[in-house]
Amino acid sequence: MAETILKATNISKIYGKHKALHKVSIEIKRGMIYGLIGENGAGKSTFMRAVMGLITINEGDIELFGETGMKGLQRARRKMGQSIETPALYPDLTARENLRVQAANGGVSNREINDLLRLMSLEHTGSKKAKNFSLGMRQRLAIASTLITNPEFLILDEPTNGLDPSGIVEMREIIQRLVTERGITVLLSSHLLDELSQVATHYGILHDGRLISEFSREKLASESRQYIELETTEVQAAVVVLDELGIRNYDVVSGNEMRIYERLNDVAAINRSLVLADVKVMRIGTTRQKLEDYFLQVTGGTDHA
Repeated sequence: MAETILKATNISKIYGKHKALHKVSIEIKRGMIYGLIGENGAGKSTFMRAVMGLITINEGDIELFGETGMKGLQRARRKMGQSIETPALYPDLTARENLRVQAANGGVSNREINDLLRLMSLEHTGSKKAKNFSLGMRQRLAIASTLITNPEFLILDEPTNGLDPSGIVEMREIIQRLVTERGITVLLSSHLLDELSQVATHYGILHDGRLISEFSREKLASESRQYIELETTEVQAAVVVLDELGIRNYDVVSGNEMRIYERLNDVAAINRSLVLADVKVMRIGTTRQKLEDYFLQVTGGTDHA
């Protein structure tokens, strides 16, 4: 059974009369890329800051690497890296100089710094100062600085926010390499489910400070994949026809709705077979639920962004 890296149980955080987090429970196991999704103000950054010990919580428990209590959590957080909200960089220093400052007390060698610069595609920035970097370069440098201590668990708050399409793709590839090449477990956040779907293995949706849904990459794929939608008042008769056609991959969603996940280009032929069997077809056609539609469906369609 995979080792539990983070176990948050019934975490609540209150600011005045506002509950930024309300009894949030999340468990992250080694090797996961856990995507925390929610509109602005949903509580994503608050949760991350609580895990890192940057804010105190009003109730609940946090366990990291099996450690609990103040001293235990302090030990565990030495195995972690984080880039939450504004990255702390020195604008008048180069990428290499920034990493040297971060590494000053960690006994990190120049070779390790070179490896990080290559990993983040910053090895050719030379004497260029961080203040003259593009947003994507600054984001990559911020992540590189969190990796100086060789963490086992990395927390990234909106790492693709503001990046152009090529920068988003590059950031996704970097996160995946951190997991596959360095064995790092990652918790990252975004307000875009479609974006997280390209990289995360597991997901949690925060809405108004509450964790309202958790699901795996596989479940997300099944919920949002393309299918033939069939509406008929004679579902049982339709099932017989589909079986005769050799179609096995379908679901009966409700009393009169079916979803067929194969033979997507054979809508006309399927419809003809149903009609010939005297099955009343009210509607048939291919459809695909967009990921953002799925997100709005789960959250009730409310948007506080």
